[in-house]
Amino acid sequence: MTRIDDTFARLKAEGKKAFVAYVMAGDPDYETSLQIVKALPEAGVDIIELGMPFTDPMADGETIQLAGQRALEGGQTLDKTLQIARELRKDDDKTPIVMMGYYNPIWSRGVDTFLAQAKEAGIDGLIIVDLPPEEDDELCIPAQKAGLNFIRLATPTTDDKRLPKVLQNTSGFVYYVSITGITGAAEAQAADVGPEVARIKAQTDLPVIVGFGIKTPEAAQAIAGVADGCVVGSAIVAQIAAGKTVAEIAAFVAGLAAGAHRA
Repeated sequence: MTRIDDTFARLKAEGKKAFVAYVMAGDPDYETSLQIVKALPEAGVDIIELGMPFTDPMADGETIQLAGQRALEGGQTLDKTLQIARELRKDDDKTPIVMMGYYNPIWSRGVDTFLAQAKEAGIDGLIIVDLPPEEDDELCIPAQKAGLNFIRLATPTTDDKRLPKVLQNTSGFVYYVSITGITGAAEAQAADVGPEVARIKAQTDLPVIVGFGIKTPEAAQAIAGVADGCVVGSAIVAQIAAGKTVAEIAAFVAGLAAGAHRA
């Protein structure tokens, strides 16, 4: 059982849906980013997705691309991203942290070295968007052996023939991408998402969390209502880009979390 498994078990017992928040590590700078991450659990975040800045973020829209650029320009590194997790763990041993990003920085570090460091830092899971199931031996299988969940993305174009392959080594939860395209590009619609979530849940016992295109508490409530929870990323990152204070960002996140928890 990982912290992710424990969190979903607790939420199920409480009759609540999960709220997952994404932030880019090191955006707008290391210290501010650390303070934002530390504020997320108190704002109602059940799982933290910590973005790993990368020079070629092909699945991300402009908002998160720019966040990654700000972080890299500010000197953010993989080591500093792991350090953010370590700092959170000094005060919080319950909130799961999922590192989200691309394979290149992990491959450059060396898979075994990275996994050992991630586990030591208190990381609970990985979402690596550019590693398909055909490459499971690269990272997915080693990660699960190291005690980390490997969370896979399913999309509107993942048909019934492809879905079992996507699900076969997934653990923690399934991340359903509600729209085709890049992050932050359009608004998710519960009427479209609901049947797709049901289709996925017919083939797995894992929770299904929906992300992409959720920007308001009302949208969080609607999407969480047809899934096991929702993820908000670009809308939070946009608040950071606008120069809002940590307190203002936490208040914005609290509104989104309350929406998801009302579902």
